[in-house]
Amino acid sequence: MTTIPISEAREHLADLGNRVSLRGERLVIERRGKNLFALVPMEDMELLERLEDEIDINMARKAMKEGGANISWEKVKKDLGL
Repeated sequence: MTTIPISEAREHLADLGNRVSLRGERLVIERRGKNLFALVPMEDMELLERLEDEIDINMARKAMKEGGANISWEKVKKDLGL
């Protein structure tokens, strides 16, 4: 992955967008040596979202098997301090 200073990213956003979307590059934008965010192709983003959905589904199934589906809304609110 290529790391680019945020000052350069501001000046060349359109070019960076082309590198990501057309060439499939993954770019990390940094400031003062600290990674701030990444520019990734939409295919990568869609894959990440599918993986997150799969994790959520697996956690929900596990909770249901453990009886999590029987927790009342009132208990949830109380546990969260609402």
